[in-house]
Amino acid sequence: MQDTKYISYEQSGVSIDAGDEMVRQIKSCVASTFGPRVIESRNAFAGMFRLDYDERLFKRNFKNPVLVACTDGVGSKVKLAGKIKKFDTVGIDLVAMSVNDMLVQGAEPLFFLDYLAVNKLEPKIITEMIKGVAAGCRMADCALIGGETAEMPDTYSKGDFDMAGFAVGIVERKKIITGKNVSKGDVILGLASSGLHSNGYSLVRNICFKKAALKITDTLDELDGSVLGDTLLEPTRIYVRPIVKLLSKYKVKRIVHGMAHITGGGLVGNIPRVLPKDCNALIRKSSWPTPKIFTFLQKAGPVEEAEMFKVFNMGIGFVLIVAEDFANSIAKKLSRFGEKVYKIGRITTGTGKVILK
Repeated sequence: MQDTKYISYEQSGVSIDAGDEMVRQIKSCVASTFGPRVIESRNAFAGMFRLDYDERLFKRNFKNPVLVACTDGVGSKVKLAGKIKKFDTVGIDLVAMSVNDMLVQGAEPLFFLDYLAVNKLEPKIITEMIKGVAAGCRMADCALIGGETAEMPDTYSKGDFDMAGFAVGIVERKKIITGKNVSKGDVILGLASSGLHSNGYSLVRNICFKKAALKITDTLDELDGSVLGDTLLEPTRIYVRPIVKLLSKYKVKRIVHGMAHITGGGLVGNIPRVLPKDCNALIRKSSWPTPKIFTFLQKAGPVEEAEMFKVFNMGIGFVLIVAEDFANSIAKKLSRFGEKVYKIGRITTGTGKVILK
């Protein structure tokens, strides 16, 4: 009688044991993001978070709270992380892309969830990714209350992975910022980016590794001797603390009229999202220093300047449109909070466009 040859899940490319080991390794870094409002439950199927505020711990008074939700990914920046074998910084990127988006509405993040999809589940690598996500959550003062890791050998090639993040925040309804109060004469303040952030990486890889035939380990004089891979993987700046602090300073005066997170589309694509139809944003390109990575990419491409501003943040990662009379005091406060702040333009009459000069 012929023996039956059984097959297993692991023989099909998915290891339950590796998943269990990964969960064991990430528990402490995930718990490092918890505050008193996270309700911990052993082996829970979902994360739980208290919406009520204890006044002894949190100086908040929401009368009509609105929940704000965002989701985003890191795009093809994950390919560079895989190439360099450095996986923690893209975790910070993942958090930044969602929490910076919700700031635009005046919301502060409460909690975050992540989704990782991989060809093969390697606990050491996944742990490094989650450590990055946890670090980003701590920077954003939000809790990492859940996540999912999917091992899909038939969907992803060897070494490939993707990640997505989901953030939920809160804002008092009457304090939601939409851009409707933006008007002629308002000042546009720009907060410096940390570099490329998480957009334009398909173009970056085309320029660096196809056109210029560079290696990820090359050091470049154009980047002051920095290693190319390190510069390209610099994580996205998280603006939560300075913006939340700023908004708390002006609880009565509504002097921040609009904000924009400068992601894909650059200044010309993101600022119009908060402009009234009868206003333009006049941006002066010489009002802030252009980081060297952008100058290098533009020359190495070569890439037309208009295309650069359409794809990249060009050194400005977040924009505030504020009342003219308060522009100086707001800029000073943001500087004290650790941000590099530039007056990059003004609001003029127009048709809802960005004009670069």
